[in-house]
Amino acid sequence: MIVTLDQLPDAVRAEYPYVSRFVSVNGMRMHHVDEGPRDAPPVVLLHGNPTWGYLWRDTMRPLLEAGFRVVVPDQIGFGLSEKPSLHGTHTLANHTANVVALLDALDLRGVVLGLHDWGGPTGLGAAVSRPDRIAAIAVMSTWAWTASPAEFHQRVLPWRTLHAPLLGPYLMGRRAAMPGRGMYLSVVDRARFADGAQHVYEAILSDPADRDLTWTWPRSIPIGLPSDIETEHFRWLEAEVRALHRPSTVIWGREDDVFEPGVFAAHWHEIWPHAEGTHLVTGRHFLQEDSGAEIGALLVDFADRAVRSAGGS
Repeated sequence: MIVTLDQLPDAVRAEYPYVSRFVSVNGMRMHHVDEGPRDAPPVVLLHGNPTWGYLWRDTMRPLLEAGFRVVVPDQIGFGLSEKPSLHGTHTLANHTANVVALLDALDLRGVVLGLHDWGGPTGLGAAVSRPDRIAAIAVMSTWAWTASPAEFHQRVLPWRTLHAPLLGPYLMGRRAAMPGRGMYLSVVDRARFADGAQHVYEAILSDPADRDLTWTWPRSIPIGLPSDIETEHFRWLEAEVRALHRPSTVIWGREDDVFEPGVFAAHWHEIWPHAEGTHLVTGRHFLQEDSGAEIGALLVDFADRAVRSAGGS
């Protein structure tokens, strides 16, 4: 079992050469990396399902080279963080509280948030809970509202099948459909991903007992069924996010067919008319695997103008 980053294979360490750090959040052990000058503006990068901090490896480099402090946690249930099996710990409110606890524990201020997938709902929930800590927000392939108008989320295969009582847990939990086939299909350069990064994601979630969130988080996306479990949370979140006025930017994979840019990225501009972008890069849902460095450069430019030019406030 991999417990810290220095136990990763040398080839992976070369790509993610950072120090493992841990903090207690709501009684659980959260792994994170924290690199760069402690007095520099902090950029917090939040991943979603079924990834971990390694997803941001190429994005981190331009930010660190530009002198930012970069904090990349593994959300509880993923990566090298604790992986509780009790489903009650995996509500969106609890995962939001974990991000809040991280911001508080590290006393981060003037934060630029980079949010992907479930990093969106959890990070934005933390932002509205601790608005005094947040300076700017970048969203990519994520959402914060009840309606799910994308055609992908209405398909029987694969999406509604994942909500089936037995088949969903079997495919996602026992058969590791995520991070296996699901991630592979959600990048553009699949050959490079299969040869390089895919085994890293699979190794971190090699135990079926650790894969609870890979199938419980998808079930938390409202799709208009009686079985929806987080509809009220998303209603609350959308109202709060609409009222959250921070410099913001929208970055999206032009080939994303899960969170289609014509639907989801466009909706961010309706929620935040002041948002920059949409900046389209090569990428499907896991756009960092195809355009991580380009995303990092976009974040450097955005953070320079949103935070440094404003004196860090």
